[in-house]
Amino acid sequence: MSQTTDREDSVALPRRNRFGVLFAAVWMVFLGGPLIEGWNLRDELRGWTGILATVAFGALYLYTFATTQQRRRMTMTRPTIREAALALAALTALAAVMIVSVGPTGLAAAPYLAVTAVTLLPTVAGGILALVFAASVEIVSLSSGWGNYSGLSLGVCAAAFATWGIMSLISRNFAMLHEREEQEQRAIMEERTRMARDLHDILGHSLTVITIKAELANRLLDVDIERARNELDDLERLSRDALADVRSAVEGFRGISLPVEIARAREALRAAGIEDEVPSSTDMVPTRLRELFAWTIREGVTNVVRHSGATHCRITVDEKSASVVDDGQGAGSTSSGNGLIGLRERAGASGARVIITHPQPQGFALQVVEQETE
Repeated sequence: MSQTTDREDSVALPRRNRFGVLFAAVWMVFLGGPLIEGWNLRDELRGWTGILATVAFGALYLYTFATTQQRRRMTMTRPTIREAALALAALTALAAVMIVSVGPTGLAAAPYLAVTAVTLLPTVAGGILALVFAASVEIVSLSSGWGNYSGLSLGVCAAAFATWGIMSLISRNFAMLHEREEQEQRAIMEERTRMARDLHDILGHSLTVITIKAELANRLLDVDIERARNELDDLERLSRDALADVRSAVEGFRGISLPVEIARAREALRAAGIEDEVPSSTDMVPTRLRELFAWTIREGVTNVVRHSGATHCRITVDEKSASVVDDGQGAGSTSSGNGLIGLRERAGASGARVIITHPQPQGFALQVVEQETE
């Protein structure tokens, strides 16, 4: 799904960029005046010079516009000052050749220069340079005796202002697009983290119990074949349950049951030869805490069976807390384990906190307590 979306985006971006270039190309019609004047002077060198300069000016303007738009869309950045200066210098030089070759019609390049300045440069610098181009139109026209071109000067200012407004709108749209993409990426990473955490919790507990039962069944083969067969039946059932849990986790709608987890905990402890003390009822636990307490028991019992070397384990639940306490060596669980990290995240989301203590003279206690609300 994500690969398809990436391919679609990679196709859509150049397509939108082509539409932008096409829109800019439509406005190149105003360069028709210098081309027509150059054609009228085709018997002279300056006529062809004007035509070539106008064509080169239009091509460079479109290229600059297209690359700038694509860069903004992909990276949200403007060209560097050096790149902007080179582009503006080249366009200004071509505009000067147009004016010298075809006369006053070459002044039609001025609005494009102002638009390019606003597009490439920061707002203040682009605005100042646009005003410079507008003033240059007046200076060149008056000093050359071509008459009053104040209308064109106003056109230069209007084009620059309109471009600034459009660029601001485009920049905001690009910023929103990139923000949405970042949010989607964060959502993907959060989902991956959830999947990794849930799969760890599911497989860690289930495979631990399966391993213990497999060892027990192997030992019973030469002692009590009927009991060994029962253990193998349990192995099949546990593996099917684990597979169902993994499928549910992948589909994203898994929930676990507190009574079921207590029953599984009793079974796992007894299979490991650990004396169990578990509650007979969970009715007092409110609905909002039942899933969290189920995860607490699963994580706590998994660590007891795996690491503690305990002979006794006590599980307690009430309306505000759940705990798993063993009399082992107290070195099995750590505050940095993946399971405990996931349990802390769940507890925090439910307004609870994880408490780890080491009862004397030995043992390990994992407790999740609902925090008091003010």
